[in-house]
Formats: sequence, structure tokens, C-alpha cells
Amino acid sequence: MKKNVGSIERIIRTAAGLGILSLAFVGPQTAWAYLGIIPLITGLTGFCPPYALLGIKTCKSCQ
Repeated sequence: MKKNVGSIERIIRTAAGLGILSLAFVGPQTAWAYLGIIPLITGLTGFCPPYALLGIKTCKSCQ
């Protein structure tokens, strides 16, 4: 699993994932908020499966 997500995008994905996931505990408290796990994991690992399928790399040092 090679990294294909750049550092700025990883920070944004992690923050967005935590924000969406927090809605499961505070706010509307819907089960849909658990979808925040997806951007959180891709942000923490630096690997995005759809990017790999499409050949997209936003990581400058990974090219």
C-alpha cells in the first residue's frame, strides 16, 4: 500500500473525518455520521483506494 494522498489533504481528511464522526455523539446523532470513519482512515494512512484505481497521486514525494 503506497501512499497516494498528500500531507495537506491528509490533514483536511482527518479533520473532516473527526468532524463528521463527532456528529454521531453530539448534534443530530444519526448513524450516517459513522461514515466519517472513511475520510479519517484515509487521512491517517495516507492511502485512498479510489485514487489508486484512478491513478491519482496528490503526494509530491510519492511520485
